[in-house]
Formats: sequence, structure tokens, C-alpha cells
Amino acid sequence: MLIRRGYLLLAVGVLLAMLAGCATSPPRQPDDVCSIFEQKRGWYKDAKRAETKWGSSMHIPLAIMYQESAFKAKARPPRTRVLWIIPWRRPTTAYGYAQALNGTWRDYIDSTGEYWRERHDFGDATDFIHWYLAEARRINAVPLNDAYSLYLNYHEGMGGYANGSYHNKAWLLKAATAVQTRSQRYRQQYAGCEEELAKGFWARLFGR
Repeated sequence: MLIRRGYLLLAVGVLLAMLAGCATSPPRQPDDVCSIFEQKRGWYKDAKRAETKWGSSMHIPLAIMYQESAFKAKARPPRTRVLWIIPWRRPTTAYGYAQALNGTWRDYIDSTGEYWRERHDFGDATDFIHWYLAEARRINAVPLNDAYSLYLNYHEGMGGYANGSYHNKAWLLKAATAVQTRSQRYRQQYAGCEEELAKGFWARLFGR
């Protein structure tokens, strides 16, 4: 009996570990928003919830998240190296899906009062990006449909954007263009699968 119970506990542990891995692993087709949400229904619910809460579309935050972390839950910038060999400090404190810095994340928590949020949680990271873009609109008057300028705000910070710190950074301007292009692609794709994604479990199961 004890042996069987041990095997059962082991099997449950393996199953939970597999499910946890599936929940945090990047989507298989990150270029297709319909595929992303079909694979990760929880992400779809999180994205819709944030969209409703902040009054802005999900497409730009998703494109920013892809640009920042490629949808990796615990992404960090690579360490610098001493003498080209020895791993040293990381260049910033960026962490998680949104690559949020420690200080900026604290500002978000203080602003919303939602102290339970975590940077390696997709829903929390999505909410953070929506909050940041809302701040970019409030402080720098950037429209919420201007993916290019919103990403420059996101990367450079409010003050950096206002001071034009991005002007001589060709690589950053290229990244902002990539975010703009991806957000438009996500929007077009989503238009074709929104109705199907909105169906409940039973409707999808029985093809209604």
C-alpha cells in the first residue's frame, strides 16, 4: 500500500511539473496570435481582462512583450563578462515577460495597490504594460494606438522619450518599427479568430 501511494504521489508530482512547464513555456507559434491564444487559453483571458480594465487593445502590449522577452517568463538580460570570460553583473534589473525594471515595477505596484503582482506571471506582466502605456499617454501625450512611439517610451522611459534620447539609436528605432509591424499583424490575425476564442469551453467542445 505504501509503495502504491508513493508511486501515486510521484505521478502527481510529475504531472504538476509538466503542467507548470506548459503554463510558463513560450508559445510554439509566437508570430500567430490566434495560435498563441489557442495554445494558452489562460493568456487569452488575461489579455481580455487587461484590455477591458485599461480601455486599450491587447495587440500593442503583446507585441512589446514579444520584443522584450520573446514570451519567456523568467527572462533576464545576459550577464556582462570580465576579461571576456568570467560572468559578471547583469546590465539592468529587467526581469520577466515585460522585462520590467525593479524601480518601475515598484512604481506600478504603488500606483495600483496590487502588491501581489509578479513579473513572471503573464497576466500581471500584461497588466503592467497596459499601465505603462496609459502613463505614456498621460505624461507624454502619446496615443494608445501609436505602437512605434509607445515602444520608444517603454524602452527609454518617460523622461528619455521626452528628451529624444532615442534619436541616435538606429537599433532602437528598428525595434520600434518591428513592434509596430507585429502589433498590426496581431490585430489582423485576431480579427479572424476573435469570435472563436470568445466561445466558452462547452461551445468549443461541441463545435457550436
